Amino acid sequence: MSVVSAFIIPGSPLPYVQRDNPPWGRLAEAMTAVGAALDASEPDTLLVYSTQWLAVLDQLWQMRPQVTGLHVDENWHEYGDLPFDMCIDTELTAAIIEATPAIDIRSKGVDYDAFPIDTGTIIAANFLNPGNKRPLAITSNNLYHDFDMTRGLGRIAAEQADKLGRRLAVIGVGGLSGSIFRQTIDIAGDHIAEPGDDAWNQRVLELLREGRVDALLEAVPAFASEARADMGFKHFGFVLGALGGDFQGAEVHAYEPLYGAGGAVVEINI
Repeated sequence: MSVVSAFIIPGSPLPYVQRDNPPWGRLAEAMTAVGAALDASEPDTLLVYSTQWLAVLDQLWQMRPQVTGLHVDENWHEYGDLPFDMCIDTELTAAIIEATPAIDIRSKGVDYDAFPIDTGTIIAANFLNPGNKRPLAITSNNLYHDFDMTRGLGRIAAEQADKLGRRLAVIGVGGLSGSIFRQTIDIAGDHIAEPGDDAWNQRVLELLREGRVDALLEAVPAFASEARADMGFKHFGFVLGALGGDFQGAEVHAYEPLYGAGGAVVEINI
């Protein structure tokens, strides 16, 4: 099997730029822990789907062999810059691009200097791949692709990795509930903005822990609608597709608020 480890992590920069704030610091500690778990699984490549890399025409894939720079998050710029340095597995990425038309997805590689790498991908790389030890294959969130289409994308990406003999760590970057505070808050007292959102987050995390795939698939539409789940929880769909539609359960390393929204660091048991 090509996938040797799988994770869901939040794409917010807050745990990275302000880890001394207790709720965000717990997320940072959890991401350091799953980074160690990822490293122990000895993947060849990290396959990353971030809800924050938005696309509207083709399914975009990064094809520049190395991307480096300094990013300023569009929402949390006051907390500082985000440096990044990533190497890209262009062979695997090219194979995936060639394969996706089989599932009616037209993919396109992007390869130019200073391409705007999104915050979520940078956070994943900086926490889970410190020192740029391993190459990545990173793709976009096409706004016109639904949960099922995104699940198919994850599946076909893992299939191409299998054909090339790649060991994959799959990372779905995105949040849980999406309601945030619109006013300034005391960040030390950050909490989930809506009680109903917290209930939904807890329910979904419990289903992940138990590995109840059918129940999760049944719950996702209501979760997306009622808790404003980040991009319809498509990042989970991508990971599930890469896992062949099944997993044994999960360990939730942390569940915390991110300025009212929900974020969790989850290690999938495969």
